[in-house]
Amino acid sequence: MKGTSYVARQPDEQGIIHYSEEENRIWSELLARQMSWLPGRACDQYLEGLRKLNLPADRIPQLAEVDAVLEQATGWRTAQVPALISFQHFFELLADKQFPVATFIRSREEFDYLQEPDIFHEIFGHCPLLTNPAFAHFTHTYGKLGLAASPKERVFLARLYWFTVEFGLVQTEQGLRIYGGGILSSPGETRYALSDEPERVTMSVLDALRTPYRIDIMQPIYYVLNHLDDLFDIAELDLMSLVKQAQELGLHEPKFPPKQKVS
Repeated sequence: MKGTSYVARQPDEQGIIHYSEEENRIWSELLARQMSWLPGRACDQYLEGLRKLNLPADRIPQLAEVDAVLEQATGWRTAQVPALISFQHFFELLADKQFPVATFIRSREEFDYLQEPDIFHEIFGHCPLLTNPAFAHFTHTYGKLGLAASPKERVFLARLYWFTVEFGLVQTEQGLRIYGGGILSSPGETRYALSDEPERVTMSVLDALRTPYRIDIMQPIYYVLNHLDDLFDIAELDLMSLVKQAQELGLHEPKFPPKQKVS
């Protein structure tokens, strides 16, 4: 795993994490900016989850506040983790209906883009949809499959997660909407994902498993669900059989240039 300069905040004896004024200010500014971009772009199920969470606008929320809503809605809760965790730990948590949240927030220098998933990305980007039964069931199933998968199979499964939970789009009666947390927590990608620039195709699980991606660029291709409840159907597929098919067929040609090596 690559390193990180961020260190997760630890709770006190009462389980409270004390963030600095600057950290709370960054949360507040990120929240206000992203909220201004969501109308007409985020899917209704996400917006409903956001309403249920009722995230504070002036400070970083405590995980217990989020857990109280998630547990009542779908039985999920958050799990405090360091800035980076292993694939094994990640799948163990999801299989136990715990969503990993690194308890640090990005610096002002990385306000617009951060490769590591910080607390804003995890809480604002993902937790609202964990109140939705289809999304919650898919994420739980994914965790259980990943836990039992081999390291090579996990690499293929990671692509499905990328093109759904992180960077998924969904067709609605009102038009194309966003449900992926990687988009919803990024103002730049929120604008870009629904623009005329990227390629968008109807979700094919086999193709998603075979599609390479890079984490440090805007996505050249997005997979689109016909309905968010399609995640229920995907979760009930024989996904590991599709992984084996994807392994046999090999990857699609990347739709992006290779990453430049730093000399």
